[in-house]
Amino acid sequence: MAARMSAIASQFEKIVGSVGVSTWESLNSEQQVQFSAALVPGTQIDSVIYPATPAELAEVMTCASQNRWRVLPCGSGTKLHWGGLAEGVQIVVSTAKLNRLIDHAVGDLTVTAEAGMRFAELQAALAKVGQFLAIAPTYSDRATLGGIVATADTGALRQRYGGIRDMLIGLSFVRSDGQIAKAGGRVVKNVAGYDLMKLFTGSYGTLGIINQVTFRVYPLSTASQTVILTGTPDAIAQATQTLLASALTPTAIELLSDSTVAQLQLGQGMGLVSRFQGIAVSVEQQAAKLLEVGQALDLKGEELTDDDESNLWHKLPERFEDTAAEPVIICKIGILPTNAVATLAKVSEIRQSEMTEAIATIHASSGLGKLKMSGDATPETLLKIRQLCESQGGFLTVLSAPQSLKQQFDVWGYSGNALEWMQKLKQQFDPQDLLSPHRFIRNI
Repeated sequence: MAARMSAIASQFEKIVGSVGVSTWESLNSEQQVQFSAALVPGTQIDSVIYPATPAELAEVMTCASQNRWRVLPCGSGTKLHWGGLAEGVQIVVSTAKLNRLIDHAVGDLTVTAEAGMRFAELQAALAKVGQFLAIAPTYSDRATLGGIVATADTGALRQRYGGIRDMLIGLSFVRSDGQIAKAGGRVVKNVAGYDLMKLFTGSYGTLGIINQVTFRVYPLSTASQTVILTGTPDAIAQATQTLLASALTPTAIELLSDSTVAQLQLGQGMGLVSRFQGIAVSVEQQAAKLLEVGQALDLKGEELTDDDESNLWHKLPERFEDTAAEPVIICKIGILPTNAVATLAKVSEIRQSEMTEAIATIHASSGLGKLKMSGDATPETLLKIRQLCESQGGFLTVLSAPQSLKQQFDVWGYSGNALEWMQKLKQQFDPQDLLSPHRFIRNI
């Protein structure tokens, strides 16, 4: 590999050593596809750099800044193909080797880890002392903490615990010029830099490279049960409204389109899936109450516990996963929560009229969800669904799609009034436009 090392790769070899640099030619075909999916077609990166310490990461970015080399940051790369296509990138900088657990303050319910640590590894470490990080991200077995923050990928647990911004209480990042900066702290009450942490949540690597994060964590529940209600959209809407207005405290409430219900073999019609966790007697009582609500509305009710329940909550997010080489379209959607059931019903109508495969789920209280369609869906079909979401006070963002479609369709579809501020922030944090160039909203 050393004999084929390019001039660019040789510069970084001086910083991270030969084991920390992979040239394009040394990558296997799967890795090449993974990285190419995040880039404008025809772009071929020179090399992938793997710094093993924050100091190496800072030096790597200093070198890139001095040479004006454009950088695509990533962790394990599971969601690298989400969002827009980066332009003119010479190198990929991966935090995969920055994977250490820094501090776990068990009594304070906080944990600090490097950004390249995998979510599953952190959860396993926390479970040993009866705690967990209340996030249910996509690709939970491989996703890194930094990637989860960069894509704001929370999952179903946001019903009780909130989103990534509610979990994140501190972070450290490397700026485009190689300087290390910090925000927040390691205690829950520390609010210093809170706005800065908000900026980095969902920034897709455009403002800096996250190298360390601090989260609040929670005690594991002693009991868990899930109630599944299926039936007509009107009855599901009434059950959802009753549940949200009640004193019940579910951990997760997911609304499923009829096609999602069918794929998961949960029954027929639209679905309402609610998970209750906590003390056993409370969990049992709450599950029974919701089953009574469903029975009164002539909905089919089912209760899951133990392995059946765990399998369902594992399979549900898996349905919305893909690989960079898989010809599917995955979108993040958002609508007013009160319009969630109606929107899912209309998505099903569009799916049937356009004769395309599609599944969808929406978090009942937040109105945020996922839509997965077959890769042959047209830009016109996507535009119809985006217009539907916007008419319901929401949005549609394309996460994953064939590159040809991303070149034809505005993947972000942003129509708000914050564009000028976004551009100013990009200029402030990355004046040379080195980090994930043109990958974000309006080519930021």
